Amino acid sequence: MKFAFMCKEPGSRRGKVAVIGAGPSGLAATGYLSCQGYEVDVYEKLPYAGGPMMFAMPSYKVSFDGVIEGVEDLRDRFSVNFLFRTKVFKNNQNRADVGDEFVERNMPLEDIIENYNAILISTGAWHPNTIEDFKNIRNAFTAFEYLYFWRLYEEGFLFNQFIKGRRAVVVGEDLLVVESVKKMLEQGFEEIYILHSSNINEVPMGMYWIRSFLNEGVSFIQYTKIAKIVTEQGIAKALEFVKYEPQSSHHISRSIECDLVIASLGSSPTPPVIDGFNGIEIDSSGRIVVDRYFRTKRDKVYASGSVVLGAIYRLGKSFGDGLNAAKNIDVYLQKRRYM
Repeated sequence: MKFAFMCKEPGSRRGKVAVIGAGPSGLAATGYLSCQGYEVDVYEKLPYAGGPMMFAMPSYKVSFDGVIEGVEDLRDRFSVNFLFRTKVFKNNQNRADVGDEFVERNMPLEDIIENYNAILISTGAWHPNTIEDFKNIRNAFTAFEYLYFWRLYEEGFLFNQFIKGRRAVVVGEDLLVVESVKKMLEQGFEEIYILHSSNINEVPMGMYWIRSFLNEGVSFIQYTKIAKIVTEQGIAKALEFVKYEPQSSHHISRSIECDLVIASLGSSPTPPVIDGFNGIEIDSSGRIVVDRYFRTKRDKVYASGSVVLGAIYRLGKSFGDGLNAAKNIDVYLQKRRYM
């Protein structure tokens, strides 16, 4: 996988650019900028580049070796400097996100802005939405965490296999349900229940996967609302829910015993500021606000990818936005050069 696919040798541009976040959008931007000849430093809190491509997506969708080869190409052929295990955040602020366990160094966002000619923020959406009752339950996870922890095990960062069992319950209907259920089937779960709030025909995974899972014995229960997770010594034993019919007052309370509970409710953006900072605005959904050129209102600061889109798993869009953001950074720096 070549991220610097626009050239064979670096160009002759001058300037130093920081890319914060080495997911698909950040790597696409890095490939373009390094091709133009800019000196690029990439800040990434994880031990590898690739973001969700390396830590949340299955190998049949993305080649892990291909991502690594592409990153090594940026490093060796274009002298891109990758600073792994480094989290960038506004000074005196922080937020706990998935992946923070790898952080060995914190860098103030203010210092990054001060020391570079331009900055691209592409920190993604590493804060999975969860259910309040999941706190302190050892066998209840978000789908993002579930896939992430399995990837850590497969890469040798965790030494114990993830929770197995006979019966699992998945709450939600976003696209990570597909990968989570596939992993559960692979691990031998005999009964899997997917609880969702809409009609089965409206579930985002689409009819292909719905039919496939039904053929595997997975049960879909539509029009549900979670009532309670029954625990015993910090372990989820059952999930209580209400099944209702639209436009009806008829409700049925039900309970499913379980060995594993997964919530697949999407993920929130993770910008390197809590509530905005000197022209870097954050909207009500936690996304960085940019114009059509991917510019924030802070001079020389741009943003792209899921930290702007507010969604994960949209690789094509993230790649394209990262590439276009880099092109606009190039235009900005060339104008500055001749001012």
